[in-house]
Amino acid sequence: MDGNFSIITPNYNMAGYLAETIESVLANLRPGDEYFIIDGGSTDGSVDIIRRYEHRLTGWVSEKDRGYADALAKGFAGSSGEFQCWVNCGDLLVPDALRKARELLSSEEIDFFYGNAADIDDDGKILWISQADFQPLRRYMQLGGWTPLQISCFWRKQLYQRCGGIDPEVKLAADYDLFLRMTRTARTQYWPLVFGAHRHHQGQLSISQIGKYNEERYNIRSKELTMDNSAAGWLIMAYYWLLTRLKCRYFNRSPLTRLWVNQDFSAIKNAV
Repeated sequence: MDGNFSIITPNYNMAGYLAETIESVLANLRPGDEYFIIDGGSTDGSVDIIRRYEHRLTGWVSEKDRGYADALAKGFAGSSGEFQCWVNCGDLLVPDALRKARELLSSEEIDFFYGNAADIDDDGKILWISQADFQPLRRYMQLGGWTPLQISCFWRKQLYQRCGGIDPEVKLAADYDLFLRMTRTARTQYWPLVFGAHRHHQGQLSISQIGKYNEERYNIRSKELTMDNSAAGWLIMAYYWLLTRLKCRYFNRSPLTRLWVNQDFSAIKNAV
C-alpha cells in the first residue's frame, strides 16, 4: 500500500483527553507517517503530556494562535504526507482506521472519502452512531446543510492544496467550510465503517457557541449555493433540507445505534 499519512491534532487546555487521543493516533501509525500536535499555548498541563510522547511525534509546538483552524493550517503547512486527516483532542481513531483509509485512498478514483463515527460522552460511552450515507455529498452539504464528522474524513494532500486549504479565519465551522470547498472538484466516496469517535464535552465550541456556529455555517453555505430563485430551485433545496433531517433522525435510531449505544467505545472494531 503506497502513501503516507499526515495527522494533525489541535489542542488548547484539553489535558484531560489529550493522552487518550494521542494513543489512538499512535496505534494507527506506520513507518513514514507524520503526527503533529499543535497546541495553542495551554496552561493546564497539556504541554507536560505532549512532552511524554514527543519522541514518537514528528513535531509539536505550543504557542498562542487564532483558534483551531489556525492551528490546523500551521500543522498541514509543515506536513508532507500524500494523505491527510485531523483528530481533534478528545476524539479517537478506531484501531486500523488509517490502514483502511490508506487502502481506499490508494485507489486512483478517490480524492476524499468519509465514513461513520461513534458519538461518545465524557466517559467514552456510545451515545449513537453517526452514519454518513449522504450521497451525493456536495448536494447534501450545499442544500441540506449537513457535514460528515471530521474524525471519519480522509483526503489527498493534492485536494487540500487545490481547494486552498483550511481557512484560519473561520472560527467554528472550519470543517464544514473546508469539506464543502473540497467537494467542488473531489471524487468522493462513502464507506460504511466506523473510523473513529467524536466526543461530546463541556468545552466543545460547536455546542457552547451553537448560535455562532450555525450562523457561520449558514454564511459559508450561502456563498456556495448555486440554486436559482425559481420555485423549482426552492423546492429542490427544501427537499434536501427535509431529507437530511429525516435521515439523521432515522440513523440516530437505527439498528446499528441500538446495538452499540451505552457500550464502551473501545469495544468497537470497525463496526459496519
